[in-house]
Amino acid sequence: MTIKVERKQPNSKMCFVCGTSNAFGLKSRFFELENGDLMACFQPADEHQGYPGRLHGGLAATILDEAVGRSIMMRHSENIWGVTIEFSIKYRKPVPLDSEVRVICRITEEGRRTFKGTGEIVLDDGTVAIQGKGKYLKMDIDKIADFDHEGDEWFVVDDPDDPQEVEL
Repeated sequence: MTIKVERKQPNSKMCFVCGTSNAFGLKSRFFELENGDLMACFQPADEHQGYPGRLHGGLAATILDEAVGRSIMMRHSENIWGVTIEFSIKYRKPVPLDSEVRVICRITEEGRRTFKGTGEIVLDDGTVAIQGKGKYLKMDIDKIADFDHEGDEWFVVDDPDDPQEVEL
């Protein structure tokens, strides 16, 4: 099934997951899809491996947690973020380093102050390698950290290679 990309979410400068200037980070990109899912993509580097040629399990949990937590920005402003209350993960298959990692996630339940969501790391052949689910507190970024949109370079980084649609 082909799904249209509706919007790209911002990146920051030094975040481990999305930071464009973090030399060891994942440099993930986040795309809001027309079906209500959020897709995250990144190309793992050798520094991101656990076992040789495989994505470290902790980094798989990191990208899943970040993506599910960012899903709330699709329903609210970019100033409302998800702060993790609890998160669990199931490892089903190893994730190779030699191709782009794709994460698909969604909100499954939303209350006034919290939300729940799920996500998967999907391999090139469509197989679900890793599943995660969590509960998050909805918070304004100004209450979480001393966030400076300009200084932290919180903006959308346009790239001509960004997908306009994806196959799910």
